[in-house]
Amino acid sequence: MRYLSLLLPILLFSEESFISHYEYGEMLYNNPRGVSCAECHGKSGEGKVIVTYQDIHGKEAIKGIDIRTKTLAEMLKSVRTYHKVMPRYYLTDEEVKAIYDYLKTKNKHYIESNEDNHTNKVEM
Repeated sequence: MRYLSLLLPILLFSEESFISHYEYGEMLYNNPRGVSCAECHGKSGEGKVIVTYQDIHGKEAIKGIDIRTKTLAEMLKSVRTYHKVMPRYYLTDEEVKAIYDYLKTKNKHYIESNEDNHTNKVEM
């Protein structure tokens, strides 16, 4: 008990967060307010089929788009806009930035290889 009383002031006045910025972004991506981003955009933001259906044009699908290469400005705008399928999220700029940073970190290798492929195509 004596040791706990010595550690308590350190814990109370510590400026460290209990979760990292990455973990915070991951938490928000997987469980924002309402429907998870991952439900439509996939585990890593790669996009996925939400539902398929049959109509007069044949088999159709509603898909969540790939958001791995979106800019922060695009993500902020998209979260604040009403869409036909995507719900409107009431996230702060800091929360959207945490999601954006989480996706950029999680998809670092994909983004770098995508940029390399784009650069090689331009140089040819």
